[in-house]
Amino acid sequence: MKKPELLVPAGSIEVLKTAVNYGADAVYIGGDVFSLRAKAKNFSKEEMIEGIEYAHAHNVKVYVTANILAHNEDLTEAAEYFKEMATIKPDGLIISDPGMYMMAKKYCPEVERHISTQANNTNYETFKFWYDLGAKRVVTARELSLKEIREIRDAIPEDMEIESFIHGAMCISYSGRCLLSNYFTGRDANQGACTHPCRWKYTVMEEKRPGEYLPVYENDRGTYIFNSKDLCMIEHIPEMIEAGIDSFKIEGRMKTALYVACVARTYRIAIDDYLESKEKYQEKIPWYLSEIQKCTYRHFTTGFYFHKPSEETQIYDSNTYVNEYVYLGMTESFDDKSIFLEQKNKFSTGDEIEIMKKDGRNEKTKVLRIEDEEGNEMESCPHAKQRIRVFLSVLPDNGDILRILNDTETV
Repeated sequence: MKKPELLVPAGSIEVLKTAVNYGADAVYIGGDVFSLRAKAKNFSKEEMIEGIEYAHAHNVKVYVTANILAHNEDLTEAAEYFKEMATIKPDGLIISDPGMYMMAKKYCPEVERHISTQANNTNYETFKFWYDLGAKRVVTARELSLKEIREIRDAIPEDMEIESFIHGAMCISYSGRCLLSNYFTGRDANQGACTHPCRWKYTVMEEKRPGEYLPVYENDRGTYIFNSKDLCMIEHIPEMIEAGIDSFKIEGRMKTALYVACVARTYRIAIDDYLESKEKYQEKIPWYLSEIQKCTYRHFTTGFYFHKPSEETQIYDSNTYVNEYVYLGMTESFDDKSIFLEQKNKFSTGDEIEIMKKDGRNEKTKVLRIEDEEGNEMESCPHAKQRIRVFLSVLPDNGDILRILNDTETV
């Protein structure tokens, strides 16, 4: 049985290293330009080089997104960008626009080209079209069922790869091609600046009654009519493999290191367990579900994979996430008494926190003492990104994630 690639998102160097450390086979990132997650931190040229070096040192691939739908004004800069990619040498470029594709083929022909889900890849003739143009991989549209993906696998060349989403946020628009954000705010989703208006609450106003706003009800549960649940296929890895998918893609280049660590670790263990033993995988499904729910999520659905989505795939009464744990930071270094880290959220002396180990274990530890960089004792660490020294009852290893139970559980 062919082992599928686990492809994990990263919006910064910190998150890239987390993805690598917690089980990714490949990571996808965006540069400062031409990426459909313009609000993510993204990578400068220097950070991209550093990230690729780190990933390659751990036998992990890096793919760079250049998946905007380009306008004329983008093309001159795009040519220079692809020339730069030829020197940086990522393992692949993720592209949706045919013009951008041909420029990448011209200026960095040695870098693999992958076709983004934004290109609406819904049938095997489309896959063969891209294959004839030299594409190594095509990302399936999210609107496809596993049956349709299997039909594509059977109809395309054996050496052409299929990539499909296995986890993450769903989009209200067809393959993510949306105009709502541009219309409402002037920020173009197809240029990487989506404001996610599908998560907003809407009302309607009757023409002859200005100022009288009526709530929009899909049913009696609420007014968030566009708000989809998140995709989660952790219980259906066998079906994903049987469909002939080569790469399992996790969505979320704007997510935190805690989210990436939690999702990557859980899918890594689940995939490896299934390949080792089908029985072991089935027995551990409750554990996988428990762990995957410890990261930020918006309830779960299987999307289009088994049937057309129904009202059960929407969340009508809220646009909030479930957020069971809060990210505290990642261990940067340690001695025999304490650790050093840049803290991401507040915690206090006396708190019981959790260490996320890369092998799937979660260890409880108690905060005994907190010091600032000058060695001054602090009761808590209220300032985000403050570098601190923390004395703990159980010490983590380098690169371990620290988290704490969230009192509110929603954001």
